[in-house]
Amino acid sequence: MTIKIWGRPSSARTQKVLLAMAELGLPHELVLASGTMGAGGHVAKGNQAFGVVNTPEYRAMNPNGTVPTILDDGFVLWESNAILQYLAMKYDPEGFYGADIACFVSASRWIMWENNELIPPMHTLVKHTIRLPEEQREPAVAEAARTALLKAWDIVEDQLSRTEHIADDRWSYGDIPMTIRVHRWALLAGEEALSPNLARYYGQVSARPSFDAIRDPAMHLAG
Repeated sequence: MTIKIWGRPSSARTQKVLLAMAELGLPHELVLASGTMGAGGHVAKGNQAFGVVNTPEYRAMNPNGTVPTILDDGFVLWESNAILQYLAMKYDPEGFYGADIACFVSASRWIMWENNELIPPMHTLVKHTIRLPEEQREPAVAEAARTALLKAWDIVEDQLSRTEHIADDRWSYGDIPMTIRVHRWALLAGEEALSPNLARYYGQVSARPSFDAIRDPAMHLAG
């Protein structure tokens, strides 16, 4: 059975699902889908939205009109973090969280934290340094986002001084969103900007074969 994914390759939330699929080795089909980003309709591929998300058929699956959405053997699910948990529990509890409830909830904690503390400032920074036309970029907004990111990365650095990976010494599905975020940060700020444990962590996660699914810088820094 092939899992169907609706999403945009440059969307970090879609990338979570693509990275999970690569870890699991599951057959899947990516259907390009997205709305616009911002008032100018700025998206990450030639300033053209892929569409699909506003069709009645898509809204019947996902009333929010967001990506990603998956279809797995008749089961529809949206919200990237819920999709990660579903894939982990259904397809590889041992590999994705050691079949251990403590590891599972620790990974859940970090994917929720990433959603609240890393996504907003990183989105703002990319928007005001890369994605918006130059005349619409606000340097002060970008700098405030950079400052917020540095504070958040300090928390990650502290955690990685205690554990090999974000939720535990073992790799878990909690490392999927963090892998994408640290990769984007390394591309934005340069690997030399990574703190010691974050640099060590980046080396570990980027060496995993699955990393090829999200390695391309154009997926992260496209204008």
